[in-house]
Amino acid sequence: MSSVDVSRVMIDGPWEHRLVAANGARFHLVEAGEGPLVVLLHGFPEFWWAWREQIPALAAAGYRVAAMDLRGYGASDKPPQGYDTFTLAADVAAVIRCLGVRRATVVGHGWGGWIAWSMASMQPDVTQAVASLGMPHPMVMRQASARSMRQVRANAYLLALQRPFVPERQMVAGPRYVRRLMSAWSGRPSWPPGEVSELYADALTLPFVAHSAAEYYRWVARSVLRSDGRRFVSRLSQPIDVPVLHVHGDADGCVLPSSSTGSQEWCTGSYEEVTLPGVGHFIPEEAPAETNALLTRWLGTVSAA
Repeated sequence: MSSVDVSRVMIDGPWEHRLVAANGARFHLVEAGEGPLVVLLHGFPEFWWAWREQIPALAAAGYRVAAMDLRGYGASDKPPQGYDTFTLAADVAAVIRCLGVRRATVVGHGWGGWIAWSMASMQPDVTQAVASLGMPHPMVMRQASARSMRQVRANAYLLALQRPFVPERQMVAGPRYVRRLMSAWSGRPSWPPGEVSELYADALTLPFVAHSAAEYYRWVARSVLRSDGRRFVSRLSQPIDVPVLHVHGDADGCVLPSSSTGSQEWCTGSYEEVTLPGVGHFIPEEAPAETNALLTRWLGTVSAA
């Protein structure tokens, strides 16, 4: 597959595209609505478009919604470094400030959920509340990846991403890599549709995106025995006192349901956990109506607090 133009990810809809300079890089985000700010963070192997069903729904519910392309993805900058969680959390905090808001609710899916959890510990001044879809607290995920052989087997893709060059070549060779991965993680037999996997596969062929995406996973694995990994554990071990919503699908093939429990042990504020039957890893896209209803209801409790 040849590289595509960045216009491939600048998809029209009931939203506006913006470029924001923050934390030494330029970030692309899609914005809609007015009211309390809700920042949406996508997962792998996606970009902001993963929230296409939630953006208009949350805007209609009275929120200002900003779905951003994470560092290294979509139309955001792809610098050679900065794929550690400390920097990624600082990216989101800087974007929130650049949008002229003091605090925001951060909603993330997959990798975006990992960052959202980390925001509460690393960037508490800007984090009003956290919702994580398809990702438990990072300490829970780390423990499951070390103790559960079933989760270790599910993490085979992560180990494969540690190799130099090979994963990048697989990602840009065609839609097969994305289709196979998303199908394995999904709870729906016919998901994803061909046009969805092809769009995400195209987005991975943008210059440097495949390498940037792999660097997220390389930092997670390689930092375990390093000082930055120890600092990460120390910071994330601090209890979270903001409201938290954790949503998981009981058919998730990436983060197994048996690996997703226990996040409440890291939370001292209000905590709600919801399991969606028959739903896999890509909750916002596999179950958009349920996701919209859950987020709208929960955001109402956060706004009222």
